[in-house]
Amino acid sequence: MKRLLLTLFATLLFSQASWALSMNGAKAQGLIGERSNGYLGIVVNKPAPAIKVLVEDINRKRRSAYQSRAQKAGVNLKVIELRIGERLRSRASAGQFVQDAHGQWKRK
Repeated sequence: MKRLLLTLFATLLFSQASWALSMNGAKAQGLIGERSNGYLGIVVNKPAPAIKVLVEDINRKRRSAYQSRAQKAGVNLKVIELRIGERLRSRASAGQFVQDAHGQWKRK
């Protein structure tokens, strides 16, 4: 019985550690931030693989949405990326990272 409880405890402990990190959670921890071009960027030097996957997935979805908006508006994709990038950086919560005009990460 004791062995079963220890196994169950270890399973629960490791399963919680492997839960996927959300975008908001990663932002709050200072791992990722909003870049000036409308996409997420990785702030830390040696990110965990899960952070890389998260950023790539969200950026892929953003790019698709941006392309759709640009096509509907009849403008270049870069215009949409920059406009949305400005909006996302201005809406970032205090304490989160945003990229400045020079490409440097700054805590808001």
